[in-house]
Amino acid sequence: MNEILNNLLSLHSESEIAEFKEARNSFDFNKLGKYFSALSNEANLKKLKCAWLVFGVKDNRTVVGSQFRTNLQDLQSLKKEIADKTTSRLTFVDIHEIEHPDGRVLLFEIPAAPQGLPIAWDGHYYGRDGESLGPLNLEEIERIRRQNRASDWSAVTLPSASITDLEPAAIEQARENFFQKNPKLVQEAKQWDIATFLNKAKLTINGQITRAAILLLGKAESSHFLNPASATITWILKDRDGLERDYQHFGCPLLLGVDEVFHKIRPLKYRYMKEGTLFPEEVEQYDPYIIREALNNAIAHQDYELGGKITLVEFEDGRLCFSNVGQFIPGSVESVIQTDAPESRYRNRFLIDAMVNLNMIDTIGSGIRKMFLIQKKRFFPLPEYDLKDNRVQVTVIGRVVDMAYARKLAEYPNLTLEDILLLDRVQKRKPLTDDQAKYLKSLGLIEGRKPNFHISAQIANHSGERMQYIHNRALDDQYYKELILAYLEKFGTAKRVDINGLVLDKLPNVLDETQKYNKVKNLLQALKQKGLIESEGKSWRMSKKI
Repeated sequence: MNEILNNLLSLHSESEIAEFKEARNSFDFNKLGKYFSALSNEANLKKLKCAWLVFGVKDNRTVVGSQFRTNLQDLQSLKKEIADKTTSRLTFVDIHEIEHPDGRVLLFEIPAAPQGLPIAWDGHYYGRDGESLGPLNLEEIERIRRQNRASDWSAVTLPSASITDLEPAAIEQARENFFQKNPKLVQEAKQWDIATFLNKAKLTINGQITRAAILLLGKAESSHFLNPASATITWILKDRDGLERDYQHFGCPLLLGVDEVFHKIRPLKYRYMKEGTLFPEEVEQYDPYIIREALNNAIAHQDYELGGKITLVEFEDGRLCFSNVGQFIPGSVESVIQTDAPESRYRNRFLIDAMVNLNMIDTIGSGIRKMFLIQKKRFFPLPEYDLKDNRVQVTVIGRVVDMAYARKLAEYPNLTLEDILLLDRVQKRKPLTDDQAKYLKSLGLIEGRKPNFHISAQIANHSGERMQYIHNRALDDQYYKELILAYLEKFGTAKRVDINGLVLDKLPNVLDETQKYNKVKNLLQALKQKGLIESEGKSWRMSKKI
């Protein structure tokens, strides 16, 4: 590190990838974050591994020493503080503390922005023009974003790796999978040696081992070829309170790892309540196709350059939550379902081609749609996608959450998946756009006022849910007002708790507890504005004006 410092001090001036600050005692944290964003982005654009921010040195490269965060624990905590406000929680590779003869120097080693992902600080992208700090211009932002389209992490060959770095059991399983995917080639493929098979299956390039080959078939000890990327799937079991009960990590070869993770999931049955002949007696809590599809999708589409791992959290209350790092390239799940066609571009094209040949995934674009259709057929809630924070998270529920909703699906088997997507939003109390609400109302599927929509009487009558419909349907406000007035006329005064007890259980079930309390508050204010009631301390009574 002393050699690196001397090289930096020998520069004629600051540059896009080197910045010097005196920082004798302190330094503005927000400005530090801006420099982090700028230097990270500039290192990417210059195809360097890192950039440097140096504390304790003047602009003219004279060492003056810095007392910035002299406590080692405080200094190292800066990594998390920076990560909390940067894209994908990127932070320093390391913070190096050097005792120079002229004073203490800090070298902040800032990693280059990952390919295709410009780094923002607190939501804004920064760059440098020579020594000047400023916003990263749009052309440079797009240059970084285009990098993913021009390169493929998974296709990079590893000159120092060989077939001996691959797991023999994984190679044999790959052959079996290849035969299943390509039955017409079975006789010919049985004659191929290992090197020929790997080339034909698109795991190697002209005999050279690729990152995709190590990821899918590599021995556990071969994962170092992928550093700093992580070839890890972590399974976690959590109880109903969200507390961790068990966990296990699975690494290379992921072709076998998927099966190992699959067998960690408890093979429980879901038993339906008896409802005539509408429902089966019991089913597997999770359909095997959904588990494998979600896991294989996470492997195929993970952004390995971000260094994250794939996780599968199994909750004892009947949920599976899959997650991987990287943006969801199609943009939205709705667009995937509606298009029902292959994507025009992929992050890891070479890896995906190999996984297709090994019968792990397909590229016809129907995998996600099939997951939704399986859940629909079971009358379970549809898969839930969370695409925030440069991460894809998929939650699959292995039970009926709302039996009334399940009955409605059973009664209307011909509803399109697009219609059910919207009804699923109503079931989960998620907002609808005005157009979506108008569309569902035009079909007679929902009633109510925004945002408190509920399943309509039409479906309720078909499904036998008349009582639930009545509970969801709001009575006229005048009814509630007359109840309050009648109470006050009879008893003279009433505290808010008395009025709550009078009205709350009569409000529609579609309202949550907070909405019900606000409803009572609005009823009281409306009666007060009309001069019918008035407050007296913490009590209400009939107005003296009447």
